Amino acid sequence: MEVVLYIAALVAALGFLFLCVSIGMTLFSVKATLNNIAGTVAGIEGQMEGITRETTSLLTKTNTLADDITEKAEKLNTVVNAVKGVGDSVNGLNESVQRITNSISSEVTKNEEKIAQVVQWSNVAMGIADKWRQRKAMNPEDETIYTVDGVNAKRKK
Repeated sequence: MEVVLYIAALVAALGFLFLCVSIGMTLFSVKATLNNIAGTVAGIEGQMEGITRETTSLLTKTNTLADDITEKAEKLNTVVNAVKGVGDSVNGLNESVQRITNSISSEVTKNEEKIAQVVQWSNVAMGIADKWRQRKAMNPEDETIYTVDGVNAKRKK
């Protein structure tokens, strides 16, 4: 029986040795994996620093661009307001011209008969003047002078 006890102790010792070797190999394997992970994390940290720098630079440029756009938009608003003012002035001018045109049109309509009489009288006056010139051209030496008292005097050249 003692031999069985020694054999059992030897089997237990071999099992314990096998267990220790297996745990050691696993730990070495985990160590290698952790070293790889540490290297990857270090690389990611470096890349993150670069990304952070680029992001900061991009944010600064974006803020500068936003300020520039805001400034230009304010200037553009001034131009738009000026153009609106010109448009309002033109509209006011158009309304004034329309009122004047309507006023003239209504006055012409009211005085249509008087205007027609003036045109007729001016045509008559022009006809008399033409006849006078024709008559004067036929008798260049005979010059009649009309006076206020109704007496006509003739003068010869």
